[in-house]
Amino acid sequence: MQAWLQDPSRLTAHIVQALNAAGLEQPFFDPAPADPAAASAVLLLLSACRHGSDRGVETCLVLNKRSRRVRQPGDLCCPGGSVSPRFDGCAARLLQWPFLPLGRWPFWGRWRRERPREAHWLALCLATALREGFEEMRLNPLRVSFLGPLPPQRLELFRRLIYPLAAWAPGPQRYRPNWEVQRVVTIPLRHLLDPGHYVRCEMQVEPPRPEPLPSRIHPAFRLGPGGGAEILWGATYRIVVSFLQAVFGFTPPAPERLPLVNAHLGEDYLTGRGAHARAS
Repeated sequence: MQAWLQDPSRLTAHIVQALNAAGLEQPFFDPAPADPAAASAVLLLLSACRHGSDRGVETCLVLNKRSRRVRQPGDLCCPGGSVSPRFDGCAARLLQWPFLPLGRWPFWGRWRRERPREAHWLALCLATALREGFEEMRLNPLRVSFLGPLPPQRLELFRRLIYPLAAWAPGPQRYRPNWEVQRVVTIPLRHLLDPGHYVRCEMQVEPPRPEPLPSRIHPAFRLGPGGGAEILWGATYRIVVSFLQAVFGFTPPAPERLPLVNAHLGEDYLTGRGAHARAS
């Protein structure tokens, strides 16, 4: 595993094969949401980056931290957004050209022959995710390599189905976040594969309300040691864990073995203009 993390070419080749093997027996497209507006596409984006002043370049997961001007402020999320079939349809067709991200994916021809309906939806989702990546952080879509799809995830707080797509961006890159993104966050893969970074997180709504919402405990990943560290939880956490399981066979420790931390959601968490406190 360590050899893969130090060799981007070997790592991405392994990811492509592992995600294809994991997806052979499960459908990518869920026809349940009749309204495409209820679907989102996101990039599980990997890149070479510099993490910390004392380290060289290493493979990292690239996430956005949502700004206070959008819903779920402060959450860490994959770049992406709502699928727009009319707007992204033309780009979806262009992505299939041999020198563009989908056309370069070695399994695209097989998907078109054997899974045409899913192939159409896959192209549309990739077009959406790349467009949103450019808008949110100025990610160059022409330099991205598509690595494969991941299982869809349903949001618990909103009526939405998320289609994650693994991708590689050569780096280190200089991202330029827009108003939706507070900052870009990178997490080394070696940290995500370290069981010591995983916790149970008790989410609480703050400040108190006349009828406070009950707290809930979620599995989570803690980015830094001790109090004040930011956490990765919810749908993005599930996307990341499904990737780690499919590619590396890694599963976080059982919840009962994890330390418990607290996190507080601002009263405007569901509507925007709020705050998301760090774990404590």
